[in-house]
Amino acid sequence: MRFKGVIFDLDGTLVNSLEDIADAMNNVLQSLDFATHSYDDYQYFIGSGLRNLVSKALPENHKDENQIDCCYQLMVKEYRSICTRKTKQYDGVFKLLDQLIERGIKLSIFSNKAEDLTQEITTALFPNYFNPVIGLTTEPLKKPNPFKATAISQNLELKPEEIIFVGDSGIDMQTATNANMYAVGVSWGYRPKEELLSNGAKKVLDHPLDLISIL
Repeated sequence: MRFKGVIFDLDGTLVNSLEDIADAMNNVLQSLDFATHSYDDYQYFIGSGLRNLVSKALPENHKDENQIDCCYQLMVKEYRSICTRKTKQYDGVFKLLDQLIERGIKLSIFSNKAEDLTQEITTALFPNYFNPVIGLTTEPLKKPNPFKATAISQNLELKPEEIIFVGDSGIDMQTATNANMYAVGVSWGYRPKEELLSNGAKKVLDHPLDLISIL
């Protein structure tokens, strides 16, 4: 078997968390009398970490570093309280994970969401499926930096080329390429198929179980 492990992105790949993220940020914006945004807008805010999302959501004349830092803290606190309220697994994900485990495939998560929140959501929605579960701990190491993806391959005791990296954004595809992993996009996430292909996706899945054919 060519591939022995799969690293998944979380938001937009395994779970639809857009509404919880958007609700949390909009609650913060409302508390400051700032304009809120639609769920469609948040599809393009998600992917580079919550601090980056906060910066994109703030009004143009309130994007100084102090304001971003303050709103980031408020957003994380708000999001932590509702992070699994509306968030749910995409249809077919559990069937895929069960089949991968039956085949002896090692599974991990690498997200640009803060690591404690990534682990909290994973524990709540996917108990005992993934190890390790890695999130953002410091801005320089977030995707598309391949450092943590490479560290995951070492943890799994696999070569990078034995790992499929699955995600819904161009950033995920760049991460896979940078780490010398096989880049696979998903069409059900927050970004268009064209973005995935233009950033290096080897395949784009229309349903989670389509991943089995790549194995």
